[in-house]
Amino acid sequence: MTTPAAPVPDTPSTPDSGPPAAAPLPFWRNEDWIAVVLGALTLLPLLAGLRPALPTLKWGSAAELTSTVLSAANLWSSLQVGLALLAVSAVGVVLLGRDLARYALGFPVVYGLSWLAQVLAGNAVVHHYGVEYVIFALLLGLFISNVIGLPGWLREAVQTEYYIKTGLVLLGAGILFQEILKAGAFGILQSLLVVLVVWYACFWLARRLRVDDEFAVMLSTAVSICGVSAAIAACGAIQGDRRKLSYVSSLVLLVALPMIFLQPWIVKALGIPDLVGGAWLGGTLDTTGSVVAAGALISERALKAGTIVKFSQNVLLGVAAFILSLWWTLRNASAGAPRPTARLIWERFPKFVLGFLATSLLFSFLVDPAVVTETKGTIGGLRTTWFALAFTSIGLETHFGSVLKMDGGRPALAFIGAQLINLVWTLLIAFLLFGGLLFPPPAIR
Repeated sequence: MTTPAAPVPDTPSTPDSGPPAAAPLPFWRNEDWIAVVLGALTLLPLLAGLRPALPTLKWGSAAELTSTVLSAANLWSSLQVGLALLAVSAVGVVLLGRDLARYALGFPVVYGLSWLAQVLAGNAVVHHYGVEYVIFALLLGLFISNVIGLPGWLREAVQTEYYIKTGLVLLGAGILFQEILKAGAFGILQSLLVVLVVWYACFWLARRLRVDDEFAVMLSTAVSICGVSAAIAACGAIQGDRRKLSYVSSLVLLVALPMIFLQPWIVKALGIPDLVGGAWLGGTLDTTGSVVAAGALISERALKAGTIVKFSQNVLLGVAAFILSLWWTLRNASAGAPRPTARLIWERFPKFVLGFLATSLLFSFLVDPAVVTETKGTIGGLRTTWFALAFTSIGLETHFGSVLKMDGGRPALAFIGAQLINLVWTLLIAFLLFGGLLFPPPAIR
């Protein structure tokens, strides 16, 4: 905890004069820029031809767990990934002036917990029910921080924002502009209508329930775009409270679980066409995995339609992150100042968002499509590992009681209310666009 500076005598203060602005850090000491560098250090070896084999973390039975996930070869592969991430992240730790020795001591524990979270989520039954690694990472971290207690030597490795920002830069490699073309006009139009209307509805509802703007932005982005990934992007874009991100992420997954089964049942019970039902799933379920699981309960055609719509919403994530960053920066910069300068906006703008967009543009237009395909799985696995580190860190630095009591449950009420609006609005749009009421339905077989 920093000690507040003593007031300077003989310096008059006026109502219009705030505290003197701190000098901006050089880029090599700025965590946002370092996250961009870490993302580049992760991606460049892959683009140069290195194709490391990531460990297998999925399993269906105890025998498969023992023979595959816990095999000596797979454990060695997991250790190699951990050592590589430690080496890469250590560069940023040194540049940021943090304690490298303590970081190196604590990182294996954080990495081990995040690895365990992914193994638990890798079980076939758990995966079928749409419970993702995020929940396990949070719970493991919360257990240690609330039951055992977070030891001092581990604190230096609990670097939530550091891990999240790096993961978001890697996320750009999976948000390809070509996916817009593959999604088709109907998917794009539905996604735009859903995202704009549902985002505003959730934000308005949250404000009416006296939920603060920071919380409202994370809730609105999560419910309208793509769940946990969108919540992470929103939190990073506005530099939000990590406890709120933990709350929103858990809420997204808990609400999505019953929807995976209820929505397919409603589609069949009401005789909704498969194409419309799939589009409805894609626009309302907040994770791609849950869309696939629910779509499979209806038909192959519904699964494909849902995936197309979800792809369209995922593509909007980069645009949304950029707009949110700019809006939030302008909004905060204008507090107490009539006209923020371009320099002030630039200094406050989260630079890792630029890394996210640059990565997306690079993999969309400059990298050979064959290389994009070859590296997709590896980049996705590494991105998940960075995010798992982040959510484990959130749990490690969060007191469980404070999360449960946060804002008296009003954020959960706002999210659930917005999800109900989302269900009705998206079903209407799906009928208009995919039901043949306004246009011939798209040819999805």
